[in-house]
Parts: sequence; structure tokens; C-alpha cells
Amino acid sequence: MRLFFLLPLILVLLASCSDKSCTSALIPVEDFFKNPDKAYYKLSPDGMQLSYLAPYESRMNVFVRNLATDSVRQLTYITDRDIVQYGWAGNNSIYFLKDIDGDENYYLSIIHLKDGLVREMTRFNGVRTEIVDELNFDEEEMLLSLNRRNPQIFDVYRLHLSTGELSLELENPGNYSSFLTDETGLIRLVTTTDGTNNGFLYRAAKEEGFKNVLEVDFKNSFQPVAFVAGSSHLVYALSNLNRDKTAAVLYDLTAGKEVEVIFEHPKFDADWLIMSEKTKKPLMVHYTDWKSRYHFLDERVKSLHNLLRKTIPEDEITFTGADESENKVIVRTFSDKTMGAYYLFNTQSEELELLAEVSPWLDKKQMAAVQPIQYLSRDGLQIHGYLTIPNGLDPKNLPVVVMPHGGPWMRDVWRFDRNVQFLANRGYAVFQMNFRGSTGYGRAFWEASFKQWGKNMQNDITDGVQYLIDQGIANPKRIAIYGSSYGGYAVLAGLAFTPDLYACGIDYVGVSNLFTLMQTIPPYWEPGRQMFYEMIGHPQSDSMHYVQASPIFHADKIKVPLMVVQGAMDPRVKKSEADQIVEALAARGVEVDYILREDEGHGFYKQENRIALYEAIEVFLSRHLTQ
Repeated sequence: MRLFFLLPLILVLLASCSDKSCTSALIPVEDFFKNPDKAYYKLSPDGMQLSYLAPYESRMNVFVRNLATDSVRQLTYITDRDIVQYGWAGNNSIYFLKDIDGDENYYLSIIHLKDGLVREMTRFNGVRTEIVDELNFDEEEMLLSLNRRNPQIFDVYRLHLSTGELSLELENPGNYSSFLTDETGLIRLVTTTDGTNNGFLYRAAKEEGFKNVLEVDFKNSFQPVAFVAGSSHLVYALSNLNRDKTAAVLYDLTAGKEVEVIFEHPKFDADWLIMSEKTKKPLMVHYTDWKSRYHFLDERVKSLHNLLRKTIPEDEITFTGADESENKVIVRTFSDKTMGAYYLFNTQSEELELLAEVSPWLDKKQMAAVQPIQYLSRDGLQIHGYLTIPNGLDPKNLPVVVMPHGGPWMRDVWRFDRNVQFLANRGYAVFQMNFRGSTGYGRAFWEASFKQWGKNMQNDITDGVQYLIDQGIANPKRIAIYGSSYGGYAVLAGLAFTPDLYACGIDYVGVSNLFTLMQTIPPYWEPGRQMFYEMIGHPQSDSMHYVQASPIFHADKIKVPLMVVQGAMDPRVKKSEADQIVEALAARGVEVDYILREDEGHGFYKQENRIALYEAIEVFLSRHLTQ
């Protein structure tokens, strides 16, 4: 076993372009994995100031640009860890969230622009802060949820920005899981859970008690998005009630029924309903086939989008924010070959200002095209995915890195993926697949994954690899599998259950033992335990499935080299998940490279750790796929 702590890790980097020379120049690892130049732009509510994150001593910090004077001011000087989320709290304050060493117990700090001082507001040991409502119309307050009273549940607090006082807004009796406010900031709708059933409690006014207006099994999705302006009982929602594909709907809470289907697609779920903060009306619905698609509900927004398309013809275009007048809009672009750019768009003058390229050091001409691919699983399901062929190489007999996504209940999309482009630049084809359980394809496709860890979910991956072999694209002796979180589990399952299929694997914060996974879930996931039991299996009644699906109990089948990557502070996939598999393989003499960081959690987020990791991945793959 090789144990790396990635302190200053000095490696001899190998130009791993398989048997053929890459036509694109070999791009330094750092260029793929260093922090953006500038990113995450936001407008103040009055549209007079523009904030963004940019590196300071390699950490992402908050900067503000005054649009009247064009002066820029750095507000934070954080050097231990990137800011993970931030925003405006009125026009005169900015909030941000960060954690300690990846433990995901995010705490909130406030910066008052007048004095520039950073004030930690919710830094309590073992407590996680989540934003309920920024209340941008209110300069003095915002709503937060904290699991301060009980680590398993979140109460809602009103934070007074000037004093830091936290006053209890709504106490959680134990089953509240989310909260929806109206345009005045009043919590009108609460989602409840008993683990497998979700309820929706509604009140028409603050002085009234909450009443149960809807109850659904967790397999039936109802996601309230926003109240209709001026109405206390009509909400816009994303719902798959009485249908397979999620639709955007208008729902009457008092009548308990849909009033209108705003948009539904026959093949794909509606996954976002984008609202106007000004009018509280829906502007567009987003769904994904193999690319992002928009169904416009507002003719003005549609015409503005079409106008931008003339100026930016190639990249995807999305709106990521606006001021309260919605005369100034932040535009974000991206594609499979570029991280894209941010623009400031004046909708009145139709002026478009380039704010920043996210990664100007990467030349899109050197990036590889990400193309859609589909194939049938062994039991007849249509599986969609993506295949990336390195520039200049024919899709024949290539070394392939198979990259299953995490979640597992999410999906891969067409976008710029640093992992994919890094691997393609090194001469590897990259195969991503949306195996059963991936979101966006309807309820039946999602439910087909229940209790299928290591079974049909894994078969979907295996069948895709076999498809690439049968098509002559993949060299059967030079296939690696690499994934994080659930994807890391799929790596271990692939090596254990199909030991002759892969030449090596890279398990990044992956699960090795379903029993210990369920024993160590974060306390705030506890309300969803029964749901996990239905989706993954119960450790007692489904114990044989746990044994059959857990790679740790089949470690004797793993025979190819493995890299295991783990953050010691990971609250979701504990360090013990990595330790178990490393010890089992090392005892048998199987080659294992164990990369452990004490200052990381569920993924490596510090820039220096991330770069060193991918330098190690480059060497590992070169050693095992190019021989």
C-alpha cells in the first residue's frame, strides 16, 4: 500500500497520451484545477454594486465593484478555506458561508459595507446554517435555519444584521424539513416528513396555525417554488403527482388540487421553474434532454434571450441574477469546451458588458467535444450518457476512463467538466452514463434503482462499457473506472463484481460498506432514514442485499490496482469507508495508493490539495493504462 498525505507532493509528470501522440498540447494540471479567475457574480438589490468571488492567496474571497465609480474593493481576506456560498443581505451587507476543514457545518458571517468588518453570526460547534430567505427588501433581517437545539432538526431564526441577535421564528416539532416564504417573508408553507411520507402544512396568516393540506409518498414529488404574488393560497410548484414526468404547475393549497399545468415534457422532467423576483411570476421552465433546454413563459425574456443568442451564438446562455428592477441582469455562458464567462446585461439599453472569463487560460480549441451516446441495458432500459473522444484521435481501440456520477440520484449533463477535459487532454476517452436512478428521466426510471446498488444500477454501467467494446471504441485491456461518492462506490463494485473488465480504478470518497454507511449518516439526515431504507435497503430485513452489494465483503475478488482518495473530515462518507477497503486489499498484496487529507471532507476543495490529487491521478493512470 502506498499512503500519500499530499503535503508538498513532488511527482514526475508523465505525458500519458496512450500509443498515439495527442494533437492538442499537454495542458498543465494546474490550469484545469485551480480556482476561477472571477466567478459567482451577484447584483445588489438596487443594482448599484456588483459582487463576485476571486482568489486571494488561492482562496475564493468576496470583492465588490461600485458600478457608479468603477472602483473595486476586497471585502474578505480568508486564507484557510474557500467561501462556499454568499449573497447580498439588502444593499449594505453581504453574507457568506464556510465550514472548517470540510465538515459541512457551515456558519454564516456578515460584512457591513460601511465599516468592512467581518462578524461571525452562527459559528456554533457542530451546527449547520442554511439560508431560508435573504429578505433583500429588508436591510436589517434575514431568515436562517439552524440545527442548534437538536442536531437532527432545523429551527428557523430571524437574524438581526446590525446586532447579530437570533430570535426564534419557527420551532421545529421534529418533522419539518423545509420552509417556503411569501413575498413579505412570512413562512406560509412547511414541508414535513416521517421518513417515507411528505406532508405540506399551510397557513393563510401569521396568527393562524398550520394545517395539513397535502400528503404524498416520497415517490411522489411535489416541490413548491413560490407563492403567487398577492395570493395566500396559490403556489407555483414542480410536481409529478398523477404523472411520470415532473411538470411545472399552479396549485391551489386550499382546494388541494392543480389549477393549471404550466409546462410538461413527454420525455424529460421539468427541473427548474425560474421566477421573477420583481413580479413573482414564472419566466421560464428548464429541462434537460442531452443539453439544457428552456421553455419560455415570458415573451420579453424570450426576446432578450434571442437577442443575446445573436451576440453569443455558440455557448449556452443562462440568467443567474438581477437587481430588484430587473433592468440589470447577470448572464452566464458555458459549453462543453469552456467554463464560459459572466456578462452584465442592461435590458433597457441592451448593452452587454463582459465581466470576466472564468478560466481565460484554457483555450477552447484545445478542448474535446462531449457528445451524447445511448444504449440499451440488458433488461431493455434506454440509457443516455456522454462520450468524449480526445482531439485528433479516431474513436477506435482507445484507452477509456469510465466515470459514473455521484448521488446516485442526480445526473450528468452536457457542460464543461474539468475531470473530463483533463482526462481527454491526456489521451483518454471518457464515458459518462446516466444509469437507472439518475434524475431527469421520470419517476419510473428513478424507481428502477430502488435496492439496486451493485445490481442493475451497476449492470447499466457494465453494459455501457461492453457497448463501447463491441463498437470497437474501447480497448478492452485498457479501461479504468473513476468516480466520487456514489461514483466511488460504483468503482469498488465494478472492480469486485466485474474483476476482468477494468485495468484499474480510482475511488474518490466512495462507499465500501452499506452497513457502516447507514450507521454513520449525518444527524440532519436522520429524518430521511426510512426513505433511504426503501431506496437502498434495510440493514436487517435486507441484510443479504447489503452483503451482496457491499464491495468490502467481496474484496477478495479485486485484483487490479486501486487508488483510494478520502477526506478525514467527510461527514457523509466517513474515513472508515476508505480504511476498510484499503486494509482488506493491502492484506492481500493488491496495489493500493491511499491519498488521505486531514483537512478535507467530501471532496478536496483546497486548491493545492486538488492540484496535487490530479497530479497523482495522472501518474496512476499513466502507469496502468498506457503500458
